[in-house]
Amino acid sequence: MSSRIPLIYTPKVLELFRNPKNLGRLEDATVVAQAGSPACGDVISIYLKVNDKGVIEKATFESYGCAANIAAASILTEMVKGKTLKEAWEITWEDVTKELGGLPAIKYHCSILAVGALKRAIRKYYSEVKKSLPPWIPKDLSREEKQALEVEELIERMYRKLSAGE
Repeated sequence: MSSRIPLIYTPKVLELFRNPKNLGRLEDATVVAQAGSPACGDVISIYLKVNDKGVIEKATFESYGCAANIAAASILTEMVKGKTLKEAWEITWEDVTKELGGLPAIKYHCSILAVGALKRAIRKYYSEVKKSLPPWIPKDLSREEKQALEVEELIERMYRKLSAGE
């Protein structure tokens, strides 16, 4: 006898899972960043095409994960198009969840990962392309960015162990 309770997703989540918008690699991306969670295996790559005025012209994503992960990345790429990088930075995981019509609490991390990838991309754009952070980006990583680093750190630890012959 199974005690599993099925997750209830909103029609918006199911639609974006079945027909994701902006799915795929953006070959002329200005910046790319990833986020992932080793706990559940979800991984997101966000691609941004940013113009000279700091406006996001295009945003796409690649995802390996559940319906909520794909839907969160999909809706986020829609939300950021046409926004300045500062406006995009201000998007929260709660905003993404609200745009999806809600998520089961156990799936909130999917919105957090999507926003983490976005914030990592914006920070990377300013660090690597512009060579300095604007005052509205804090020196310390946001909560979403910290979670986004989980996979990167796990991969580095595994690589070190493999290199050491463990």
